[in-house]
Amino acid sequence: MTSSQDRAAKLLRYTALLAVAVVMLYPLLWLVGATFKSNQQIFSEIGFWPDKFEFGAYAKGWKTSTEYTFATYFLNSLLIVVPRIIVTVISCVLVAYAFARFEFFGKKLLFGVMVSTMMLPLIILRLPQYLMFRELGWLDTYLPLILPSAFATDTFFVFMLVQFLRGIPRDMEEAAMIDGCNSLQLLWHIIMPLLKPAIISVVVFQFIWTMNDFMGPLIYLASVEKYPVSLALKMSIGATEEVEWANVIAISVVALVPSVAVFFMAQRHFIEGAASSGIKG
Repeated sequence: MTSSQDRAAKLLRYTALLAVAVVMLYPLLWLVGATFKSNQQIFSEIGFWPDKFEFGAYAKGWKTSTEYTFATYFLNSLLIVVPRIIVTVISCVLVAYAFARFEFFGKKLLFGVMVSTMMLPLIILRLPQYLMFRELGWLDTYLPLILPSAFATDTFFVFMLVQFLRGIPRDMEEAAMIDGCNSLQLLWHIIMPLLKPAIISVVVFQFIWTMNDFMGPLIYLASVEKYPVSLALKMSIGATEEVEWANVIAISVVALVPSVAVFFMAQRHFIEGAASSGIKG
């Protein structure tokens, strides 16, 4: 291929990628532009560029229709997200390490049962979980949203970590065992540094999924002051008066910022971990 043909191929490739990027990003651009529009403009214009830039919708949306601002709801979301990420990483790494590195009776059967649970719709677990947490007296607390993850119930993460571990050579582990390391020391000093990309993938997935979770908080939380952002956004849509959609969309854009920021901060490790766990094993 000549240099001119090579340049033409690159130009075509980048043009196609740019076109796909515009199609994928346009809804997000429209969402941001809609925060500066009136209700009439939002429902009548497909363009995203507003006539004028006024940030009143962000200020009004932040105050909410309750006595609390969205600062309270963002803090509540963090009180759920941070502990859940911590217990998820600890429990899933321990379970994945056991499945990938140890031989025990019924290992294949247990692993098959664990993988099969990923096919269960979450809705069928809601009622028994609700009854159990009600008997424990944990309703209207964050425990039902956090504690299940401490028992490696997020089986997708366990499966992903197992696939990643199966692709890691055991040479360094064997050398460390000769030097006298036990299983926990091997996990902490040898495995964990190698698992960093996969662990970051777990953190990113869990952060985004928990921030977006609506049904869990809706079922277990009754006090408005304990609501996370997902429920607070629903309260922004009043049922008895005309909705100022610019205010709702503005605070929705603000709610997107943490997830987008976490993804971009961990982008390199996230892509490496997701790709590695998918092709190795």
